[in-house]
Amino acid sequence: MTYRDVDTDDDRRRRIAELQADADQFEALKRQKEEEAKRQNRNFVQVYPKGWKRLQTLIRTNPSAARVYAFLSEHIDGTCGAVVVSQDVIAESLGVHRRTIIRLTKQLEDDGALVRIKVGTGIYAYALDPDEVWKSWDEHKDLAAFRTRTLVKKSDRANNQVNRKLRFMMGQPELPGVS
Repeated sequence: MTYRDVDTDDDRRRRIAELQADADQFEALKRQKEEEAKRQNRNFVQVYPKGWKRLQTLIRTNPSAARVYAFLSEHIDGTCGAVVVSQDVIAESLGVHRRTIIRLTKQLEDDGALVRIKVGTGIYAYALDPDEVWKSWDEHKDLAAFRTRTLVKKSDRANNQVNRKLRFMMGQPELPGVS
């Protein structure tokens, strides 16, 4: 056996470091591919059999409610399955009166298709049943964080009350006397 055939501690440490670097690089590539998959499918809405059944029933029995359900499904945030939107925005988007949206969202809530949480005057956070509809790049989620996409009209954005509520919902503290 010659001197070169014997591994030194330094040689072993160097090889371990190289293997660790390779493993780290592999993990980084794996995360990059996962992120690419998220971006590729970020607008993908999953509708499960229960959701299709509800949608088909709504189309037959109450087409207007089906349109509201589809609108909310289209606009939910992919991280949580909810959207904050004013009834005026929904009404304007669907070409109906605000009172129609009030009635239809109440009916959908009573039927168990969604949960409404009042955020302000005419503004609600709408969360859909994740067993029916989920907007995500991967599989069904058992739990959801309540982080949402917020849809407001440009004229509402100028309203300090809406901006204050949005800051509060995003966890930014409100200073006394500052709007």
